[in-house]
Amino acid sequence: MWLMVLFDLPVVDPAERKAATRFRNGLLDLGFEMAQFSVYMRCCRSKEQLAALQRRVAEDLPHRGRVHMLAFTDRQFQNMVRIERGRNARRKPLGLKEQLLLF
Repeated sequence: MWLMVLFDLPVVDPAERKAATRFRNGLLDLGFEMAQFSVYMRCCRSKEQLAALQRRVAEDLPHRGRVHMLAFTDRQFQNMVRIERGRNARRKPLGLKEQLLLF
C-alpha cells in the first residue's frame, strides 16, 4: 500500500512558515518522499502501519492547515503517469519498494 499526503498550510507570517517547515520535515522523518512541494508519498507494509501514519500526520498538522490522505495499492501506483520537463526531467522516479518474503 502507498499513502499520499496532500496538504495546504498557511505561510503568511514567520511563525506559520516555521510550522509548515516543521510539518514537511516531520513527513521526511517518517519516511515520506516528496513527489511535489505539498505532496508526499510513502510505501506502507500493512494497513495497520498505514493507519498509524495517518494518525501521526493528523497529530502533526499545524493550526489552520488542511491535509488530505489517499491510500492506494502497489498496482495502482504502477499505473501512475509522471511527466516532467526541464532540467530536472532526468530525476529518478519514485519506485516500488522491495517487500520482504518469509518462507
